[in-house]
Amino acid sequence: MVAAAGLFYACPVEKDWDILAVDGGCGREGGCDGRDGREGDDGRRGDDGHRDGCGREGGVLLHNGFGDGLAFLGQRGPLRFCDTTLRDGEQTAGVVFSAAEKRHIARELDAIGISQIEVGVPAMGEEECAVIASIAQMGLRASLITWNRARLADIQASLRCGVDAVAISLPVSDLQIQAKLGKSRAWVLAQIRAAVGFARDAGLYVVASGEDSSRADPAFLLEYAQAAEQAGAERFRFCDTLGVLDPLRMYAAVRALVAQLGIAVELHTHNDYGFAEASLLAGMHAGASWGNTTVMGLGERAGNAAMEPVVMALRELEGVELALDTRRFTALARYVATAANRALPPDRPVVGSNIFAHESGVHVHGLLRDSRTYESFAAEQVGNRRRVVIGKHSGHHAIAARLAELGCNLDASEAAALLGEVRRAADAKKRALRDDELLQLVGRRR
Repeated sequence: MVAAAGLFYACPVEKDWDILAVDGGCGREGGCDGRDGREGDDGRRGDDGHRDGCGREGGVLLHNGFGDGLAFLGQRGPLRFCDTTLRDGEQTAGVVFSAAEKRHIARELDAIGISQIEVGVPAMGEEECAVIASIAQMGLRASLITWNRARLADIQASLRCGVDAVAISLPVSDLQIQAKLGKSRAWVLAQIRAAVGFARDAGLYVVASGEDSSRADPAFLLEYAQAAEQAGAERFRFCDTLGVLDPLRMYAAVRALVAQLGIAVELHTHNDYGFAEASLLAGMHAGASWGNTTVMGLGERAGNAAMEPVVMALRELEGVELALDTRRFTALARYVATAANRALPPDRPVVGSNIFAHESGVHVHGLLRDSRTYESFAAEQVGNRRRVVIGKHSGHHAIAARLAELGCNLDASEAAALLGEVRRAADAKKRALRDDELLQLVGRRR
């Protein structure tokens, strides 16, 4: 790997390994050490000596296409997710969640099985702290984490909220260190050491976050992460703050970090160039064991990596078994969209209304025979539903199938005869036909 202009450039990957399975060894995504599945604070292991604290080793198996399994490069335990909808999602320009909405979103994320929920920024003031404290009193199974600057006052505010974990963030690119802070690299290192040490002494689980990691000097980024590790941080959050790393560069950057750190690596990605989900998955292939996501990708500017496609890609394309109730995805996405006063785009991956909508005659004919022809997983798996849309591109199989669902049975010849009228009507209206309009066309022929 070489660095140019502060960005990571990937060398060719030696082997194209495919993930086969992840098994955390318990009924939850991240193990069962009370909250997030890490080892107990006293360092004890599970009953059989494995590191996940739940009597089974878990981990990831790979397959190279020739039958040989081997450990996932750099992988440290099962894959887990920290959802930041309530923090970075609400930082989307113009978005405000009420206290009740935040509690509902937190409850639903916990019901899905998310390991950790980033619940807000206590430094914003007493009202924010009150909401965070109310979530902490809900008795959720998920770990609750707050975002903090590397200031003792921020961490003390988090302690008063009753959370069990803190993310402590500092810029790590020279641009941000100098332009935003007016400080030096040495100051940044001193601050992260002091802040992490204080939080650990207070009994908190600590995530050290490197803002603008993707534009930092790689040598300094490693120095920062190692300083945080030595001070007691249990995880390092690599932030692609402006979404500038494509999947190949992300793979190279994460692989280099994982090889030289003894703590877990988490990825926080943005979608400015459309890389958010793909780069997060590439980083997990490189050894990152935590993903930082939001519901429907809500987040600043172009948004963050969306929870739903990342989870479904791991499950359906990579064969990773995550103990997450994905049937709740669509309902939660719709709720968050409404709370954020934003429309849920119909083509939003996994949860959009068009994801399982089909009009093309060729497609619908195939779906009626075998849904796998044009759906890689069932709509019911994510709480969505299939819709057959009747429009300009429909075929007579689709028309007959939709009318049968409406209680109107046509034989093949009748459906074929209706096809021309359907296409002319859709062309004139410049849209698909509603059910009542389709039935009116049938009625005219009888």
